[in-house]
Order: sequence, then C-alpha cells, then structure tokens
Amino acid sequence: MASLLVDKKKKHNFSAGPAILPASVLKEAAQAVENFNGIGLSILEMSHRSADYVAVVEEAVQLTKELLGLDDNYEVLFLTGGASSQFFMAAMNFLNEDETACYVDTGAWSTKAIKEAKLFGNVNVLASSKDSNFSNVPKNYTVPADAKYLHLTSNNTIFGTQQHWWPETDVPFVCDMSSDIFSRPIDVKRFGMIYAGAQKNLGPAGTTLVIIRKDMLGKVARTIPTMLDYNTHIKKGSMFNTPPAYPIYVCMLTMRWLKAQGGVAAMAKHNEKKAALIYNEIDANPLFNGAAAKEDRSLMNVTFTMPNDDLVAPFLDLCTEAGCVGVKGHRSVGGFRASIYNAMPMESVQMLVGLMQDFAKKNG
Repeated sequence: MASLLVDKKKKHNFSAGPAILPASVLKEAAQAVENFNGIGLSILEMSHRSADYVAVVEEAVQLTKELLGLDDNYEVLFLTGGASSQFFMAAMNFLNEDETACYVDTGAWSTKAIKEAKLFGNVNVLASSKDSNFSNVPKNYTVPADAKYLHLTSNNTIFGTQQHWWPETDVPFVCDMSSDIFSRPIDVKRFGMIYAGAQKNLGPAGTTLVIIRKDMLGKVARTIPTMLDYNTHIKKGSMFNTPPAYPIYVCMLTMRWLKAQGGVAAMAKHNEKKAALIYNEIDANPLFNGAAAKEDRSLMNVTFTMPNDDLVAPFLDLCTEAGCVGVKGHRSVGGFRASIYNAMPMESVQMLVGLMQDFAKKNG
C-alpha cells in the first residue's frame, strides 16, 4: 500500500466526526475551491448541471461500485440529511404498515433508527446490549424468515463496538455503515441497503452515501413525498434538487485516494495493524482498561477508560500538549476514544501509544 501523507504541522486528529481526511485530499480539495480543474471557476460556484460537475458525480458513483464490488443490481445515491434521515426514509420506502422489520439495538444510533421505523410499520427488536451500556454486540438471536429486512449498525462510534459477524438469514440487511464504510471487505450481496454519513470515513459533513438493491424498491402501498422517495433521486442521478456539490467532490477525491492505497482489502490490513497497536497497549498498560468486549472491539473507534478518575484530566492535558486532539470519550462511556479511521496514519497511533506508555511510567 502506498505510504500515507503526513503533514508534520497538523495535529493528530482522533475526533469521531467530522473526522480526519487524507492530507493529499485536503490539498486537492483546497485547490478546487479556488480553481476547479483549471476552468477558472471555484467548485463552490459552478453549476451542478455543468458537464464538469456531472463528471464528478459519475466518477463518485463508479468508484463506490468499484470499491465495494457492486453490480448493476445496485443504485448509488448521494443525498442530504445525514444518516439520521435514513432512519425514517428506509422504513418509509421499504416497510408497509402491516409488515414487520427486525432491528438489533447496539447503541445510540440504532435506538434512534428503531424509534423512527415505528412510525411506518411493526418493529421487532431482536436483541439489545443496552443492559451492558452497549459494551458488546448481541449474538445468538434468530431472524424471522418473514421479516421485511434486518436493520444493523455495523460500527458504534460512541461505545467502540463493531459487527465482526453477520447473521445467517436470507432476510436482506439494511445497514448503517456511517463509521466504517470502505474500511473492510463485505459480502455486499447480503445487503438490501447500505447508508453512511460521509463525515467519519468518506468525506466532509454534508452528504450521505446511500446504496440500494433494486429489488427493495416499489413494494410499499403508501404515497411517499417526492423528496423522500428513493426512486426520485435514482431517476435524477442524485440531482433532483441541487446536491451538496462540494462534499460529494471531496468524497470522490477520498475514494480516488482509497483506490490508490490498494482498495478496501488493503485498507482493512492497515486498519487492523493500527487497532492492534493501540489495543495491545490498552491490555498491557495497568493505567487503562478497554471499554468494549474484546470480541466486539471496533477497528475504527477505540474506547478505553482509567480505573483512577484522578488521572483522566492529566492524561487529556498530555494529549493536548502533544497535539493529539479528540481523545476525550463520549459522555455515555467516559474515559477516552481514539477514532482511527481509514485516513489516520500509523504515525499518529504510535504517538498516542507513546503518550500512554510515558504516562504510565510517571504515574504507575
């Protein structure tokens, strides 16, 4: 895999989202703000109907299909409203009032998806890890064969868990992959829909990647508002209304970068090495404890705590002084969270691990 570009003047960005982007992507995106492809216009001021911009969207769609191995049975959209809008749009487009969709509750985002889906049909929550403060991914549940779809959240940014296995069922998956899209290979044929807010692992905030298998569409009896109907956006190539032009462009650049790194399979190996480095330190260092069950630990969001609460603030101060930002954990878990998305270079992870080791020597 090609070496990752590291700007020594920049901070080590462990933020959960909006999150780190590749240095080369930021450079090219900045240039496009001034002059896109040498045409004398900024990407921010050019028409989304122009041939130059249409080519951007077409390339973004093609790269999505290439990187995930999508065939012609899938449509690729770039929409607005974040993954949160997909919580209700998916149910509105796929679930009739007298039908049942199954959900697995693994954290804050799946909980919100469940709430929205109940507005449109029956919801069967097959399993939940709420009793353990979402520190693990539920297992040993059975998916009813007559379920319209099974909704999963592949990675949980707040609690640091990830779906490392997929249920055995013929029921199509509808999956929120906001925080681990393009981070590892998946058997895409099992998914009826994948959606992902861009701001964690794909690009800047402002657009949402939506991938839909065609056989999921056209099966509900209700009338769907025009802007909320997936078929509207499919027919218009994500340009029924003015799209979030700049975020889509930066997503396209990020996918170009990802392809240059060797694609999703190569990125998975890189992510596994980064995660192993920091998890090994957590398990070996007496000052830290992992927050998530070991078998369900996320390769994207590493959550960890300290038994001694008095040391939390000093460690965060040390991280800040060293230029490691975004390390403070979510209030639901406490402690620390290191988000190590695709664009996170190994050097930044090594920096954080070094701080953990130095802190233990001085305070252990």
